[in-house]
Amino acid sequence: MWLDQADGFAEIFKGYLPYYLLVVFPIFIIMSPANPVAASHEFSVYRMQQYDLHTVPHGCRSASFNLEGRSLTSWSMSRHCVVARIQDITIDQFVETRNKAGALLLVLPKNDTMLTDEQKEHIKLLEMAMMQQEISAPVYFAEWTPDFEDIIKDLQHSFITDDKSGTALEAMFNTVSSNGYQIVVSAPNPQKIDSKPVTIHGKLVGRSSTPQTIVIAAHYDSSSIIPELSNGADSNASGAVAVLELARIFSRLYSSVAVRGGPSLVFVLMSTGHSLNYFATKKWLEEQLDSSDASLLQDISFAMCLDSISSGPLTMHVSKPPKAGTPAQSMKSRLGVPLVHKKINLADELLAWHHERFSIRRMTAFTLSSLQSHKDPSRSTVLDTPSESSLKTLIANVQVTARALASHIYNLTDEENTEDSELFDDALTVDESSIRHWYKYLSSQSRAPQIITTTANGGVSGALERALSRYMEVSLGAPGVDRREPEYALYAPTRALLYVYSVKPAVFDLILTLAIIAYLTLVYFVIQFFPKFYEEYAKVITGKVKIN
Repeated sequence: MWLDQADGFAEIFKGYLPYYLLVVFPIFIIMSPANPVAASHEFSVYRMQQYDLHTVPHGCRSASFNLEGRSLTSWSMSRHCVVARIQDITIDQFVETRNKAGALLLVLPKNDTMLTDEQKEHIKLLEMAMMQQEISAPVYFAEWTPDFEDIIKDLQHSFITDDKSGTALEAMFNTVSSNGYQIVVSAPNPQKIDSKPVTIHGKLVGRSSTPQTIVIAAHYDSSSIIPELSNGADSNASGAVAVLELARIFSRLYSSVAVRGGPSLVFVLMSTGHSLNYFATKKWLEEQLDSSDASLLQDISFAMCLDSISSGPLTMHVSKPPKAGTPAQSMKSRLGVPLVHKKINLADELLAWHHERFSIRRMTAFTLSSLQSHKDPSRSTVLDTPSESSLKTLIANVQVTARALASHIYNLTDEENTEDSELFDDALTVDESSIRHWYKYLSSQSRAPQIITTTANGGVSGALERALSRYMEVSLGAPGVDRREPEYALYAPTRALLYVYSVKPAVFDLILTLAIIAYLTLVYFVIQFFPKFYEEYAKVITGKVKIN
């Protein structure tokens, strides 16, 4: 009897089933594992440094993008975001990427201690090259994670060009089967931030009625291509730590009238260093020397600047070689360090060393540093991180500097030093625990100008002010930047959230669409001819039944 209903049964398949498939099948494809769009990954990333110096733009000028991710070898147009490890990209590749790619995402090393010396030098030189001029495309940096490593490997092996494929079919198969990534950063447009550089200074008064003054200075900011990761252990946490320790040592000596030295000692910590042309030092000198009451810096004997003193033996850098019998020559001989002479070139965008700010104001000044040249890329690198060996070098250099300065202040000869060695050893012994504490504190956080010059009475500046105030009365200055003709300008944001979506390439979507159309066409025609097939099948079955 069910055979009599065959025509109605066939009509159901013929009239309605294809329409159900047209609705259900695409939904099934979208919800199935074949879906070309997977869940997203979210990463915290850091935008490349951006600032203006004397109205000249430097660094990255953009923040947002939504582009397809490609590797160093597979990108080809401005619609691509190049993703690579920072140690893998060459300077030439960066220049090409800067000019043609839509964005650049560089992943930092998993552990910089595992890098070879050649890789470290390459990264430092790359940082210098990247900061030479402005970059219109967004540039971001990310800390290493297993997910990022997988993404980089996937990009390196997914997009295989025709010349690397054996046949055209293989090239097409590689393209269709590859995984792609859509990389998105939504961040506000870069905006200038209100920056107020901080200067912290205190004075230990000498016993002389008309004492000369010795200035001991250091900047405590740090510089690298990534503001959020500028820890600056050597440049210049080491110099700031040395100023604090020298202040502690000489505050003990100057606390007693019997052993107080003749010259007064001024200790200064500035929040902007070489990357911003020692702006805070310039403003502080203008304030102290050009005011009606310029008593703080009267009769300067010399200014001693401490910059990057934890990476090796000390070198004295001067703008003018000291003459025999001068205080600067006395310090050189007592320190026993080599001398490097470099004239001040006002035509350069940046001054070479900190002491040049003092020398421009006709003061005798020099910089003590472990670096042999002001062009050393170690001064501005994300690889400037703390280490135990650097800490030991810092302790030794602070000890040498303290002994040399005390020897000069008290005018002690080598014979007198030997006779009073026990007294010297007790009074001038550095507090290693204090140096270790401040070294780790300063080098464990970013001290980029975008961070420390925008935090009022807190953060690193507040901590240093409280530390120096233990040994002397301290004053704090925070001169603003001229809004009409600013000497520098800083920009935010410095960090953002990056989203990575795993997607299939456009060719995959095209082929998938064609496959769906072909399948539905096949199903449609099969169902259209199903009644005829069913009738023939029913005749065969019915015939067999009658024979039996």
